[in-house]
Amino acid sequence: MAKPNSKKIAVILFNLGGPDKLASVKPFLFNLFNDNAIINLPQPLRFLLAKLISLRRAPVARDIYEHMGGKSPLLENTEKQAEALDKVLGKNFKCFVVMRYWHPFSAETAARVKDFGPDRIVLLPLYPQFSTTTSASSLEDWAKAAKKEGLGAATSGICCFPTEKNFIAAHTEAIKPLLINSIKAGPTRILFTAHGLPEKIIEKGDPYAWQVEKTVAAVMASLWRQKEFGGKPLDYVICYQSRVGPLKWIGPSTEAEIIRAGEDGKNLVVAPISFVSEHSETLVELDIKYARLAKANKIKHYTRVPALGDDQGFILSLQRMVENALSKEAINPAAGNQICPADYVRCPCKESGK
Repeated sequence: MAKPNSKKIAVILFNLGGPDKLASVKPFLFNLFNDNAIINLPQPLRFLLAKLISLRRAPVARDIYEHMGGKSPLLENTEKQAEALDKVLGKNFKCFVVMRYWHPFSAETAARVKDFGPDRIVLLPLYPQFSTTTSASSLEDWAKAAKKEGLGAATSGICCFPTEKNFIAAHTEAIKPLLINSIKAGPTRILFTAHGLPEKIIEKGDPYAWQVEKTVAAVMASLWRQKEFGGKPLDYVICYQSRVGPLKWIGPSTEAEIIRAGEDGKNLVVAPISFVSEHSETLVELDIKYARLAKANKIKHYTRVPALGDDQGFILSLQRMVENALSKEAINPAAGNQICPADYVRCPCKESGK
């Protein structure tokens, strides 16, 4: 285990956030769409468009959150991850949670971190694959809040962890038993599903889709090393969910792949590969909407792999990355060097590829 050089270390866990009650749905959506990383328009156009989109989408979104008891579970799940990470890191560390589009915002948490008085700060976005729309947006928002609060402690961080070995091992262990059972029931395909992005964001040098592919390749290599699957062909596909708006998004879509699986007579094991916590995209979109689509397309065996949550293996992954980050001054991937090809100009791990 890495020995910290500092007496007090604050670890900041970042996630998207979600409404804490139905009345919060519209302002949550406004915050989301008013982010320049999501809608790249100058003000006041972005403000006006965010108002319009949040007004139109609020009724649909409220219906989604009603399926989850009237609120998002994302904050509670992230707090559980923070508590679990606190326990394994030890007494010198204290974990804090920041949500991007609903409470606790960066400004709220920065004030709490200042009261803690850390000697070092480690930034840990809970997005395994880096994107300008998620990790970068959260880190930039934190930087503004930290500066305003006067947080002067040396700060290190992790920009992404698409192939971190313990993260991959945790996914393997989660998928393995469900895959075994599905194969017993008939021909099976693994559906690795990730949150989608508009193609234009990828074309600007965002490495997200490339990193998703690297995660899936690492998980498949790990599965093939398991004695239950060694030497056997395993059918899998990468797809993307949660498309909104008129823009062209990266594909194939999860809906299209579910329909194709039905045509091919396949069972499905659905693995959310870009989500580490349960929230609306897993509990409603995958478990309800897509499960119904699978049934309508005569898929006999549809199984969804749980998000990693506070799984012991995943918490070990976070622990190792935090300890590694303590020796780094720039925003680095867990490996401590550049992992993205040079043409992904929006990836911050370029800074450490020396």
